[in-house]
Amino acid sequence: MISKGCEQCAKGGKMVLFVYGYCDQRDCFYCPLGEKRKNVTDVYANERLVEDDEDVITEAKRMDALGTSITGGEPQEALEKTCRYLRLLKDEFGEDHHTHLYTGIPGGRENMRRLSEAGLDEIRFHPPLELWGDLHGTEWEEILYIAREEGLTPAFEIPGIRAEPEFIEFLEEGAAEFCNVNEFEMSDGNYRRMQEEGFELQEGHMSAVEGSKDDAIVSEMASHEKVYFCTSVFKDAAQHRNRLKRMAKNVRREFDEVTDDGTLVYGKAYADPDRFDALGVPEEFYTVKSNHVEVAWWLLEEMVEEGDLDEGEIIEQYPTVDGTVVERTPVA
Repeated sequence: MISKGCEQCAKGGKMVLFVYGYCDQRDCFYCPLGEKRKNVTDVYANERLVEDDEDVITEAKRMDALGTSITGGEPQEALEKTCRYLRLLKDEFGEDHHTHLYTGIPGGRENMRRLSEAGLDEIRFHPPLELWGDLHGTEWEEILYIAREEGLTPAFEIPGIRAEPEFIEFLEEGAAEFCNVNEFEMSDGNYRRMQEEGFELQEGHMSAVEGSKDDAIVSEMASHEKVYFCTSVFKDAAQHRNRLKRMAKNVRREFDEVTDDGTLVYGKAYADPDRFDALGVPEEFYTVKSNHVEVAWWLLEEMVEEGDLDEGEIIEQYPTVDGTVVERTPVA
């Protein structure tokens, strides 16, 4: 089973809103947060540092977002801020803008009520690893029913550390709507701690942990109709790439080429802008910057070949707000 939130994510249509970097669960050795996001109060919409509410709206429009996933840290520990952003998104984009939230604490009825009233649609609980298998009869079971009573869709989202039958039991009892199992990953933020716990990378893989796709996890959990196993390859190849494509489509200029990876390609020349006008280059094929000219890459190549320009370079960059350059290719 794949939830509405996951459907949108697979299409690259889910904006990631990081609202708060602090979390009470300090002993999660697998926490992936890097130093830039850990123990900060900064807000990020995708890669954009949020200075005001308009930054959130701008980023959502930049990628033509279908919905938003809210994460941290622990969003429930900054509940007032979390609810304010939920209301902002619903007011701007309407009720069809689907929202889901990741949390590592139960929170209680008052939190569920406030989140629901602010516009949250779906809440994904991640209980501490040491409690897996002993969740029945605790606040973790109770909160699933409370969340549903308050109008939220309750679910689990856990890393694929091991197969845990208790999560299947919650699904079959009707307490949780679905369970997402993410392929266990190592990141810059948790690499050292993960190695100390005895975990290693899969051979030939940049992030997936050895054993996270083993038969027990896949057969005991991911084969259930209400469990979705999300691989690290899918996150990169589908979710991230499709989000970039959505951005690229919205921000591309007339002369930018969008690649299959969602990057933008164009030419760059350090030449007098009057040269382009004198050569009769249509205005839609180039734009003048402070110290260079950006132009259609194929036109740059043609101009250099014919001697109209001495040199230039072809730029490939992400369509994100920081515009990270992927590759530079000299043309001479």
